[in-house]
Order: sequence, then structure tokens, then C-alpha cells
Amino acid sequence: MSLICQQCKEPLEPDASLSDLAPSAYDMIVASLPPAPIRHDSETVSQSHATRASRAVWEKSKNTASTSRSQRKQASPLPNESFVLLQDSIVHSIPSPAPSPVAKKSASRAKQEEPSQPNPSPLTHHLRSTVRLFNLLSSRTDIDHPLCAECTQILLVSLQRQLDETKRERDGYIAFEKEVRKERERDGQGMSKEEAEKKIEKLKLDERLAMEQLKVAEQERMQLDEELRALEKEEKALEADESRFWHTHNDHLLSSEQLASQLASIRSAYASDSATLDKLERTNVYNDAFCIGHDGVFGTINGLRLGRVPGVPVEWAEINAAWGHSLLLLYTIARKLDCAFENYRLVPMGSFSRIEKTNGDKASYELYSSGNLNMLQLLHNRRFDLAMVAFLECLKQVMDYVKAQDPTVEFPHQIVKDKIGDVSVKLKFNQDEAWTRSLRHVLLALKICLKWATNGTNG
Repeated sequence: MSLICQQCKEPLEPDASLSDLAPSAYDMIVASLPPAPIRHDSETVSQSHATRASRAVWEKSKNTASTSRSQRKQASPLPNESFVLLQDSIVHSIPSPAPSPVAKKSASRAKQEEPSQPNPSPLTHHLRSTVRLFNLLSSRTDIDHPLCAECTQILLVSLQRQLDETKRERDGYIAFEKEVRKERERDGQGMSKEEAEKKIEKLKLDERLAMEQLKVAEQERMQLDEELRALEKEEKALEADESRFWHTHNDHLLSSEQLASQLASIRSAYASDSATLDKLERTNVYNDAFCIGHDGVFGTINGLRLGRVPGVPVEWAEINAAWGHSLLLLYTIARKLDCAFENYRLVPMGSFSRIEKTNGDKASYELYSSGNLNMLQLLHNRRFDLAMVAFLECLKQVMDYVKAQDPTVEFPHQIVKDKIGDVSVKLKFNQDEAWTRSLRHVLLALKICLKWATNGTNG
């Protein structure tokens, strides 16, 4: 048979001193207990005579104790968790009062757990006596027993707090009683009958004056009520005006927000358009249309190589196309600068471009070649050389115009007759490397003229 705490439901181990409890000690315990209270079967600790505050503290403390004890379930019992066992002769001589429901359940479980032996052991006998003692304690108090040391300490703290509150309440009642007695003594000893009658008359007069003042106050109250109703009407009118004002104000705010949103959108579009315009203004379409660069020893225009060197075959179709782009570029620069050529007229026609002479015999020179070596082609190559010399003369006129407009412009290669720098542009009796170098100089001069025409003072 085992015992459990009636609050935290943890198992208890009775102390051995319970078996040696003397009859005088048992009598002392019984004498110190209060009379058995009248309780219903369904009454619990939370329904006792304790105050609501102490019950709340007890329940909270009970839960805390249960949690704490469950965490130390496997630990050894505390030293102060001790109980006293009564001798069997003493217990049998004491009448057992009616136990509480919880105590009945504990006793019932204890009886079920007793081994069915004809002669129970002394330990079982002492435990049964202990249960009867706990039943006596449960019947005389509002708390079911047994209790562990921790729950007992919590109960003592709660009862001590309740005792302190009761003492304070008692002291207040005593002080109030003293004041009442002093007041009665003063009223009974310090006033005679005549004085009491005068005081009554004075009180009646004060009552009549108070009634008159009350009537005046009532009239003033009625007037104030009228004024209050008028003010309430005025307040309602002002509230209506305020409501209309706020509606109008909100409409204006919404309109202002919409206008601000539209303005922000327009400004954003304007900024985007301005950026696009600035980008377009800074964009040089001439550089995109006439991209001059180099590919090894070759000068290039729009990716077309202009020239020939041994070991690197360049088709004449590519060379003719490059000359066509070069002539178109020179023609475009002259138009942009409003520069008219003397004695020559440029006719850009792609790979079959030509230059016409405007004075003298008014000859037309083809700025393209096929590269054949027959007699007819040799005559054509002579005209090709004349076309390149005429191109060089037109380029010199543009260079002179740019120098006249902006003396700070520097050209690395000067044009003298059929030579640019120190190399002739004629293909006849000329090495391919020298011819290719002269054409590279031509493209460089064209690039300088194009840059000045688009970004210089004239652009």
C-alpha cells in the first residue's frame, strides 16, 4: 500500500516516527484540531471558507508544486517529508470520524492494495493506522490529507496571508468602533435639550433656505437646459457645415493628388524624352554610316578593305565597293560643309562610282577596276589612276576648306598632286604595299574631315 499527496498527486513515503506516536501526542493532535465542519459530499478545497484571494493563491501554488514535483519524480524523498505512525492500540481506541470524499477514495485504494493474507504484516497494520489518522485530519480541516512537505508549506503561506488580512480587517473594525463610541459620548454629554431644540430650529431654517436655493437652482437649470438645446442645435448645424467642408476638402485633396500624379507622369515622360533627345543629338549618324578603321595593313571603310598586298588576296569587287563608300563619304562631307568642288563633280554609284571633269574636255573617270592585264584593261586602269588622282584633288579641296575654317585642325599627311604624304595613289608602276599605304592615308584624312564636320565649329 502506498500513500499519495492529495494535492499534487505525487507518491509519499511515511516517516518511521509515525509508528512510535505516543497516546499523549495523539491526544494533543486531536485537541488542536477544530470541530468537524459541515460539508457536502461534492465540496472541494476551492469551495472552502477561505477567501477568494487565498483560494486563487492556493490553486496557483498547487499547480506550481505539481509541476515542480513531476520534474523530480525520480528523486529521493525530502528529509522533512515525515509522518507519524500511531500504535495500533491507540488507533483502535479512537473513534473514526466521517472522512472526506478524497480520504474515502484513498482508504478504498489502500484496502484494495492490501495483500489478502490472514495475518497482515506490522508494516501494513501501521499504514492502515496512518490512513485512519489522515482521515481524522481530513474530517476536521478543509484540506484533504496527507500532504507532502512542499504542498504543506504552500498551504501555510496562504493561511498566513489570510490571517494577516483578517488581522488588518479586525484592527479597522476596532478603530471604527472606538470612533463611533467617542462620537456617541460627545453627542450625549455636550448638548442640553434647549440647545438641541435651537439646533433643530436652525436646521429647519437652513432647510427652508436650501429649498429656496434649490428652486432658484431649478429655474436656472431649466434656463440652462434651454440654452443647452439651442447650443446643441447650433452644434448640429456646425457639424453639418464641418462635414460638408471636409467632403469638399477631401475632393480637393483627391483632385490635387490626381493632378500631382499626372504632373509627375508628365515630368517623367519629359525627362525620358529629354534624355532620348540628348542621346539622339549626341549620336553621330555619319560615324555609323561611314565606319573607318583598319584590318592589319589595310584601311577599311564599313568593313571593306581598300588596297592589295602580296599574300593577302583582296577581290577587286571589295576594293571597288570600298572606293564607292569613300566617294560617297567625300560627297556627303562636301554637302554638309557646303563646299563646292572646282573642276570636278562626284558621281557616287556604289561599286561603279565615277568622277566627272567639269572643264576642258569634260572627261569622266571610272573609280573602279577589274584587274585584268589585256590592252583594253590597261587603258581602263589608266582612267582608274586618273579617277584616284581626281579624288585626291577633291579631298585636298575639302582639307583646305577645313584648315581655313579651323586652323587648329592638323592633317598628318599633306597632298601634293598625285601623292598623299610621300606615296602616290596611282596603281600603275606602283608597289601594292605603297599603294595600300597611300589609300590608308586617304581614309585617315577622310576620318579627320568627317570628325570636324560633325563635331567641330561647323557641326
